[in-house]
Amino acid sequence: MTPTDAVGSLDTLLFAVGILGVLILAGVLLRLAIGWLRRLVLPAALIGGAIGLALGPHGAGLFTDPVVSAWADMPGVLATVVFAPMLMGVTLPRLRETYSLVAPQLLYGYMGSCLMIGVPLVVTAVLLVPLWGVNDMFGSLVEVGWPGGHGTAGAMSEVFAGQGWEEGASLGQTSATVGLVFGICMGMVLLNWGIRKNHVQAYRHGGAGAGAATSDILPDDGREPMGQVTVSRDLVDTLGLHLALVGLAIMIGWVLQHVIDMVIPGMPLFPLAMIGGALVQLVVARTRLARTIESRVFRTIQGVALDFLVVSAVASIELPVVVENAAPLAVLLVVAALLALAYFFWIGPRVFQRDWFEQSIINFGSTTGVASVGLMLLRTADPELKTVAGRAYALRAPFFSPFVGGGLVTAVVPLLAVSYGALATGLAFCAGFVVLLVLARVLNLWRAPARV
Repeated sequence: MTPTDAVGSLDTLLFAVGILGVLILAGVLLRLAIGWLRRLVLPAALIGGAIGLALGPHGAGLFTDPVVSAWADMPGVLATVVFAPMLMGVTLPRLRETYSLVAPQLLYGYMGSCLMIGVPLVVTAVLLVPLWGVNDMFGSLVEVGWPGGHGTAGAMSEVFAGQGWEEGASLGQTSATVGLVFGICMGMVLLNWGIRKNHVQAYRHGGAGAGAATSDILPDDGREPMGQVTVSRDLVDTLGLHLALVGLAIMIGWVLQHVIDMVIPGMPLFPLAMIGGALVQLVVARTRLARTIESRVFRTIQGVALDFLVVSAVASIELPVVVENAAPLAVLLVVAALLALAYFFWIGPRVFQRDWFEQSIINFGSTTGVASVGLMLLRTADPELKTVAGRAYALRAPFFSPFVGGGLVTAVVPLLAVSYGALATGLAFCAGFVVLLVLARVLNLWRAPARV
């Protein structure tokens, strides 16, 4: 008898989290036992998530819908916990450094979005409409389903239905599922390629990641502390103190979200929680509490949240039973997959001056399978979050997330395709890519890459 009668009950939530812990443990045991899992650098959370998916409603049916629904709600919450302490316990970046981090991320993100919106719409007009007679909005399924994810695909069902294309809702969910699976699988392929080519910082020259390739259990002389005890235990546990500061950062983020929502609806919480963390850091650094802060404790909190984010995101994938319009959808998604790979290899090493692989891989994941996949891939490529990728990605979010990947532009694209036609709309976005490419050169943010 399992406590799964009500999705929102505390018993269901506790049971769901407990099962996630069991799945992570199963992933640990499998990776320790099976050498090729270790050689593929598959994290225990991903392995456990795959087990959870196989045992869920679309597989063996061991886990019921209420439990899986609880898992599906966790990635967004856990992403906030990951990003809230991103700027806590560290020296805050100067304005020039902030620009150097955000500008390349914005260019990469918007250039990729223009391609992922424009080219599928052109393919729809030139190929899919003549051959299969699909709707002009068909090409928007990539933007809606891949970076938008299942949530955006569900929200867009009203838009599709309002334009007389009811089947767009189920196709959007299918697109989101394919994108999620492709993002995870191809992301791991890219990660292993990057490790072999010496592009991944954590796996260079016998780094911490590289050591894990031969043994996942670290030797006694290779172990690092998770952080020091900085306050008396009869006052508060050090971990509890740091969690309290993370909670304060999230509360500040919620206030900022409420204020911004009056002007720009749909702003995600995680970048605002990071801003809240920066404000907490600024205040704490000027008080006696500054001596109690241990940055490694914050990194530990982030690591735990990332592990549970990954296992819950993978285990709650909604696998569609029947896919209508399979042929044109397959063509469209193959085009999208090739585009995602092309601009990973072509734009990434030319735009990112620092940590090009890590910054590109988190964007690849979020472009094909929402932010949770990007964070999962970054977690594997940069286990200790030592590169600038996570911080730069989070700093970009307020200038990016409200517009594409589930934002304002995502909602408008299908309507533009109906009003002006798929071809004209697609060409307009392709022209936007060219403009951004020129802008990157003008701003000196485009360089000849090192050998890739």
